[in-house]
Amino acid sequence: MTRYQHLADLLAQRIEQGLYQGGERLPSVRTLSAEHGVSISTVQQAYYLLEEKQLITPQPRSGYFVTPRKAVPPIPPMTRPVQRPVEVTQWDRVLELVNARLDNDVFQLGSGMPDVSQPTLKPLWKIINRLGQQMDPRMLAYDNLYGVVELREQIARLQIDSGCQLTADDIVVTTGCHEALSIAIRAVCQPGDIIAVESPTFHGTMQTLNGYGIRAIEIPTDSVSGISLEALELAFEQWPIKGVVVVPNCNNPLGFIMPEARKRALIALAQRFDAAIIEDDVYGELAFDYPRPATVKSLDLDGRVMLCSSFSKTLAPGLRVGWIAPGRYFDRVLHLKYIGTGSSAIQAQQAVANFIRQGYYLPHLRRMRMLYQRNLEIFTRRLRHHFPCGICVTRPQGSFLLWVELPEPFDVHRLNQDLRETKIQVAVGSLFSASGKYRNCLRLSYGHPFTDKTDLALAIIGAALTRAMAACMPEMPTEAEATDALALVEEGGAGGKG
Repeated sequence: MTRYQHLADLLAQRIEQGLYQGGERLPSVRTLSAEHGVSISTVQQAYYLLEEKQLITPQPRSGYFVTPRKAVPPIPPMTRPVQRPVEVTQWDRVLELVNARLDNDVFQLGSGMPDVSQPTLKPLWKIINRLGQQMDPRMLAYDNLYGVVELREQIARLQIDSGCQLTADDIVVTTGCHEALSIAIRAVCQPGDIIAVESPTFHGTMQTLNGYGIRAIEIPTDSVSGISLEALELAFEQWPIKGVVVVPNCNNPLGFIMPEARKRALIALAQRFDAAIIEDDVYGELAFDYPRPATVKSLDLDGRVMLCSSFSKTLAPGLRVGWIAPGRYFDRVLHLKYIGTGSSAIQAQQAVANFIRQGYYLPHLRRMRMLYQRNLEIFTRRLRHHFPCGICVTRPQGSFLLWVELPEPFDVHRLNQDLRETKIQVAVGSLFSASGKYRNCLRLSYGHPFTDKTDLALAIIGAALTRAMAACMPEMPTEAEATDALALVEEGGAGGKG
């Protein structure tokens, strides 16, 4: 870490701790230079970095001032889905979101698209070009069902960081994580069966259940600790559930990392009821803290966990390179791969394998984790600035997705319709529910660098939210009233005990 980054982090920490209040003038450049024994240019660079993060604001001839901040929104409470098996709906809404990707004029704020513009991906382009120039006939031939062996070896090595002890023979390559999840679900379920899912959860998983006639039972999920094991146990006791689908690391859409103790308890619960665990770890390598969190698979002793992932979020979705470590279900998974897509395309697999083997992958991951964390800091500050009070916002521990919960009467689908004229789209919360719940929620993406266009989009959405919330909730407190109330609570002036 450079000196100016260290100084910027120190000042940011002081601001977050309240040592420098909103609107307060910060020490001059010369004062900080003398205080910390660094050059004036180092202090200036630190201030530029804090300005970029929207933490401070320069005023001509006056210096730098702490940017006044809105009250930090609370995190969403434990979800309360309908806890009975239901048939999955919402396909029309999912199709609308997917089709919008093809419209370059629409500003996508709800898409799960990673940033593919970073220079650390340049070696991947060169590797792909080199493979094409070699005109190796093997690149155009059928591969075996398992996938390119070199890629599977590299995946197994990468999984050591997640706590998994895998070999190439434990892994089957798929066409993205979506196919891996689809195969895993079919490996344990027949039409009419029941599977438990976190609520909310990835809409692709929901639509897989829909397509195969499998019913879902949504389990309450906390935005900090994950799926409610108590509610899941009750569901197991009431219904013949074949398995549970979880995204325990950098959850989509809530962003949490499930504590390891709860991961162990989840396995114990699945063993007790002899159910499969389908683990989606597609975002796990994008956790902000290192080392990355352990997978549930790493704690599995009897092969009941099917670990699914891909390079779609860490590298690029267009590669369509995913994989599954199916444990005891290996033979069933391999057969389903054969009758589904057969072998996968070789060139993309080989390109990813070469990218990892030549030492480019881990530096790329480090860069993306740092960028996404920085994007999140800026994005959430500007979101607080533009959005009305009365909302709840998650605190993602990795990845690039954010979940926003609005008061119950609000309908985000109607908001999306209103935003069409401005060419902005968010992901409606009901997409992430089997029964269409969470109409008052939305998923936003901070995967791309924050620009003036992003800020304008948040401002437009915030203004639309403010108007709509005022219409459906006339008693909603103003921003000033909410800030004053929060200050009273923090000072113990509301009659509390502190």
